[in-house]
Amino acid sequence: MPAQASPRVRRFPLVRPSGVAAMSDPIDYRTAFELAPVGLVLSRHRVIVDCNQALAEMFRTSRELLTGQSFQVLYPSPDEFERTGERIAPILNASGRYADDRIMKRGDGELFWCHVTGRAMERSSPHAAGIWSFEDLSARRAVKAELTGREREVAALLIEGRTSKQIGKTLEISHRTVDIYRARLMRKYKASTTPELVQRLLAI
Repeated sequence: MPAQASPRVRRFPLVRPSGVAAMSDPIDYRTAFELAPVGLVLSRHRVIVDCNQALAEMFRTSRELLTGQSFQVLYPSPDEFERTGERIAPILNASGRYADDRIMKRGDGELFWCHVTGRAMERSSPHAAGIWSFEDLSARRAVKAELTGREREVAALLIEGRTSKQIGKTLEISHRTVDIYRARLMRKYKASTTPELVQRLLAI
């Protein structure tokens, strides 16, 4: 049988608009950091080493006040800060990356849903140094009820589609305790079923 000819690959000429820098030209990464459309943070041991203006505006404070502060100032409570750090450490250690939706706190005390993504610089020491992005979800998902710290954590995991057993394992509590928190959330959001609760949490 004759050898099959390799498919021809069509190559396109490089067309660069006038005034656009060549690929070999240096990129101003500092400007990219400053002008990113999401909040960005460089951290060491969960302390904010640097952040961009988008993050400061999202949390309604200044970069000067955020720099040098623990991530704890962005959380609704110290307990949630501690539990989140403990929960994500093994995930960062295993994969080097982590992402979730969670309720955070602005400088004026307002709570809001935020998508958080992070990467550890060293997987063996996940909190030693990292880069994190924060996206404000409040325009499409509002915090519509006053919740406790545990209720906020359970709500975030319900949105991910987790079962009571999965949530219990993640939060290191029993699935029966998760069911109690779920029932409280359903009362607060006036939902009769879990799917309805998730819809209301998502503000659908």
